[in-house]
Amino acid sequence: MSVDVKEKTEVRLVFMGAAGVGKTALIQRFLQDSFEPKHRRTVEELHSREYEVAGVKVTVHIMDTSGSYAFPAMRKLSIQNGDAFALVYSVDDPESLEAVKSLRKEILEIKEDKLTPIVVVGNKADRDGERQVSAEDVLATVELDCNSCFLEASAKENANVMEVFRELLQQANLPSRLSPALCRRRETFPKNSGARPPMNKTNSCTIS
Repeated sequence: MSVDVKEKTEVRLVFMGAAGVGKTALIQRFLQDSFEPKHRRTVEELHSREYEVAGVKVTVHIMDTSGSYAFPAMRKLSIQNGDAFALVYSVDDPESLEAVKSLRKEILEIKEDKLTPIVVVGNKADRDGERQVSAEDVLATVELDCNSCFLEASAKENANVMEVFRELLQQANLPSRLSPALCRRRETFPKNSGARPPMNKTNSCTIS
């Protein structure tokens, strides 16, 4: 009996991290090109956008999760349903980096796949004067493999926000024939307001 395998035309990106690190701000900047400085507590929100790529409709779901550990069942479900994960910490909050380390471990345990796509994001990179977490701290604390990467961003200044989503989409295992078209589609996303050099970005492969 032959099975008609349809190409994957939906992808779910899941944003996770401690409370107040700017998960919602990054998503809002990407979807609406706006920034709300006041922190708003999020329990769980799902945003969906449909794009037409090479004549095929591709739906991108973006899950904004709670920074609270009071919802373990909800968090587990988000991980089970996710295709790629943005683990967000704030460069002025060392404890939020510890949360990323814990979340990465939980994702790999639940997904049972070491190559689950993960992008570690250091948000609030505009706060250089209050920085307490360096890129070296991240690389020493969070083990990155061949399907993960690390970069810094600023939702406030719209720095590297598009790059976060490009990395997530690139790693989300979309059909190969859609990938080049999706790359072209991503280039039409709103550009950063000012030209700036890339912020800290690292891809690292661990060979054991």
